[in-house]
Formats: sequence, structure tokens, C-alpha cells
Amino acid sequence: MTQELASAVVLVTGVMASGKSTVAQLLAERLPRSVHLRGDSFRRMIVSGREEFTPEPTAEATRQLRLRYRASALTADLYAEAGWTVVVQDVVLGEYLTEYLAAVRTRPLYLVVLAPAPDAVAVREAERHKSGYGGPWTVGLLDHSLRHETPRRGLWLDTTDHTPGQTVDLILAGLAEARINEARIDEARIDD
Repeated sequence: MTQELASAVVLVTGVMASGKSTVAQLLAERLPRSVHLRGDSFRRMIVSGREEFTPEPTAEATRQLRLRYRASALTADLYAEAGWTVVVQDVVLGEYLTEYLAAVRTRPLYLVVLAPAPDAVAVREAERHKSGYGGPWTVGLLDHSLRHETPRRGLWLDTTDHTPGQTVDLILAGLAEARINEARIDEARIDD
């Protein structure tokens, strides 16, 4: 099972507080040669001039989001080319998911979408040491984007009642469903 993931890229996405960080880390720890790539690190690298992505983003905020995704995809490819399995974790929803998948050149490529119930996300958010929601973003708003605007590709998991370890077990058991079929990748590109 883990041999199938050798030199692969696995994107773990979902809404904030869906368990992406924990699940991605646990998945990477189960693999013999792996990298946990945190997409949000690229956002935090912008020291001056950063514009946060909101439900009604500015053109600059959209450019910065696409730059973050492009940097993440290129970095994932770089590590995979060097023989690492890369577990990428980021919020990649809606139209941006197809663009992200097209930007990653490594094959095999896997997509895992964590989709716990909104009530469970709210509880997890309240229990976290960091806060992802507030301001313009609500659990309901982001959950709507996940369920109604994000293409149904890869392995979607309702992790409402699963521990992170159980979720990783489900991912490893569902690799065939998680694998992105190259014939279905659109010619979308992440442009500046």
C-alpha cells in the first residue's frame, strides 16, 4: 500500500478545522520517505503587502492565492522528483481545485477531501488553539463552498465520527478512489 505512494503527491484538502494538518502529518508519518507540505506556509511567507482571501476577494488577494497554490504545486513536484512522497495540506476549494490538480505534474497524484459535518467542524474549531474562522468566514460559508462549488474528484471522507488515525486508515484503504485519473485533468493552469 505505501509502495503505491512512493514518489507521489497526495493533496489533503477540506475546510478549516476539518483535520487536514493532523491527518496529513499522521499519513506522512506512516510512509517510509515523506514530506508534509503545509500550503499555508506560502501565505505566511508574505511579510508586507499580503491581502487575505475573503468571500469577496480583491484581484490582488486572488493573485496571491494562485501564487501560493503554484508555489505549493512546484515544491511538491520538486520533492517528488527527488524520490519523496509529498503530503500537501491546504484549503483548496471550488474552481481552484481543478487548477491545483493541473498544476501538479507528478504522477501518481492523489486527492483526499475531508468533509466532516459543519457542526463537528464548529466543535473542532472551538477546541483548537488557533482560530481559522471569524471576520468574513463562517463554518457554514466555507462548508457551502466545499459541498456545492468544489468538483467531486478523488476520495471524499465524512470524518465526523472518525479519529485522525481512523481517517488515515480510510485514506490508505481508498487509494484507488483517491487517485486522479489523468484523462480527467482539465487543461486549467494557475496563472498570475
